[in-house]
Amino acid sequence: MSDAIISGMEEENRSRPLIYAHRGASALAPENTLAAFLLAQRLGADGIELDVMLTADKQLIVIHDDTVDRTTNGHGKVAEMPLAALRELDAGSYFGEAFRGEKLPTLSEVYEALGGKLRINVELKNYAHPLDALTSHVIRLTEKFHLEDSVLLSSFNPLNLSRAHMQNPQIKLGLLTNPSNRRMQGSLGRIFPYDALHPYYTDVSAEMVARLHASHKQVNTYTIDAPDDLLRMRAYGVDGVFCNNPANALAVFEGET
Repeated sequence: MSDAIISGMEEENRSRPLIYAHRGASALAPENTLAAFLLAQRLGADGIELDVMLTADKQLIVIHDDTVDRTTNGHGKVAEMPLAALRELDAGSYFGEAFRGEKLPTLSEVYEALGGKLRINVELKNYAHPLDALTSHVIRLTEKFHLEDSVLLSSFNPLNLSRAHMQNPQIKLGLLTNPSNRRMQGSLGRIFPYDALHPYYTDVSAEMVARLHASHKQVNTYTIDAPDDLLRMRAYGVDGVFCNNPANALAVFEGET
C-alpha cells in the first residue's frame, strides 16, 4: 500500500473505524517488536502504534517503558544504555518461548519493514526527558523514508507536537489525553497544533466526536478490546481505535462476534 493510497483513504467514508494495533498485535506477540508489528499486518490491521525514545547514543529505539526491566531480560534505563547494549537484550522470552531472541527494534527497522504498507502511529515517549531531541530525530527519519503521509506522531506532551509542526507541518499529529483530562481536551488543547485527539475510550462521547469533526479534527481512542466498547466507539463515529488484538476488533466490526 503506497503513501498515496494511505493518504487517499483518509477521505473515504468508512463503515468502521481504522484499527491500529497497540504496540503491534500485543495480545498475541511481545509488544513493540517486529514480530508483533508483522503479525498485526497479517491479521488485517490498518495501522500499528508504537513507542519510541532515544538511547544514550541518540538512536531511535522502539520500547514503551523508561527501563528495559519489564519486557526484556535486562535491567536499566533506556536513556542510559547505548543501542548496541539494547540490541543484545532478549525482548521476546517474557512473552513466550516461541519468541525467544526477539530484539528491540529501531524505528528505522520498522519503517523499512512496514513503511508505506500500514499507517504508523509513533508515540514520542520522552516524558522523562522532555527537552531532548527525540522529535527532531523522528521527523528526520520519517522524511528520509518519505513517510510524511502515512506516519502520525502522537504524544501526551503537547510541546512535542508544537516542535513537530514547526519542523514539518505536513506530518499529522495526535494529542494524547489522560482519562478525564478535560483541561487538555478543552481550552488548553486549543493552544497546541494537532490533527486528531487521542482520548481514553471512557472519555469519548458522540458529542465529543461531533464537536471535533466540526473542527476538522479526528478522534482515535485507546485502548479497546471488548466487543461492546468497540461497537460503541463505532456508533459514536470515531475515526480509529487502538487495540491489542486487531483480529478480534476486525471480527467485531464485521459482525462475526
